[in-house]
Amino acid sequence: MASPESDGETRFIALMRALAVDPAARALADDAAVIPFGHETLVITHDMMVEGVHWLRGQDEADIAWKLIATNMSDLAAKGAEPVGVLLGYALGPDDARFALGLGEALAAFGVPLLGGDTVSAPTGARSHGLTALGRATSDPVPARSGAKAGDVVWITGPVGGAMLGFEALRDGTAGADTTAFRRPMARLREGRALAPIVGAMMDVSDGLLIDAQRMALASGVTLAITTARVPFPESLPLARRRDAMTWGDDYELLFTLPGDQTPPCLAHAIGHVEEFRGDSILLDGAVPQGRLGYRHG
Repeated sequence: MASPESDGETRFIALMRALAVDPAARALADDAAVIPFGHETLVITHDMMVEGVHWLRGQDEADIAWKLIATNMSDLAAKGAEPVGVLLGYALGPDDARFALGLGEALAAFGVPLLGGDTVSAPTGARSHGLTALGRATSDPVPARSGAKAGDVVWITGPVGGAMLGFEALRDGTAGADTTAFRRPMARLREGRALAPIVGAMMDVSDGLLIDAQRMALASGVTLAITTARVPFPESLPLARRRDAMTWGDDYELLFTLPGDQTPPCLAHAIGHVEEFRGDSILLDGAVPQGRLGYRHG
C-alpha cells in the first residue's frame, strides 16, 4: 500500500497507518499482512482493479478475471508464500460467464481454490473488483521490502515494459501484436518460494521498477543504484522507451536483493547494487532520476 510520493493515496495511507497498529500489518509498508497462526504463518493480501485504470473498457472479461487473480498471487510470491485460497468481491457486469471462465482458468493455473466472497450490482459507471488472497509462509522470517543492505546486489526476475507494449497494442487495435503481458500476467510464485529463505528484501514490481525500487530503498533506509543497461526489456522495445518501461508498471516480476557473493536459485538479472543512504533513495545510471517514477493513485 505504501507510496513514497506526496499524493492522495499517501495521505490516506497515513490515516490508515495510525489505525493499523497490529504487528501483522507491518505498518502498511509491505505487500501483505503477516500473521503468526499456531505453527504456521499466514500471509494475507487484498488488491482491487478498476475499469479504465487496470483494464480497458470492453476488454474480455476472462482476461480481467485472470489479472485479478494474478496480481494478488504476485503479492504472495513476494512473500515466498504458498497460496491457500481467495475471496472474491465482484461487481456484476455485461458478461459474467466470461469472467467465471477466466477465473477458473486462473485458479487452475496458479493452483489456488476459490473459498467465497460477495457480489454487488453497481450503478452505471466504472466497475471495480476486489480479491483477498490467503497464503502460507514457507520461510522464516517472511521476506519484506525492508532488509536491503549496503553491498547487496539488486536483482529482478524478468523484463519490464511488456505490459506497457501490450496495453498500447490492445488500446490501438494493433493486429498480430502480443498483448499477453498486459492481459494475463504471471505471478512468480515458484521463484518467490525459492528466493524467500535467502533474500535481504523482496517485493513485486507492480507500479513501475523505479518507484518500487524507491519503496524498497525507503523501507530499508538505503539507496538503490540501478543501471539501465543491465535492466532486461522486451526485444521489441525501442531504446528510446526504456525510461517509459521502467515507470509504467504491471510487470509483476520480483525485485530482490542478495549479498554480493550469492547468486539466485532461479533465472534473474542483476540490475544494480545497494549503497549507504546519503540523501537520495534511488539512483539511475549514477544520477537522481527526475520526473515521474511510476504509477500512483490520486
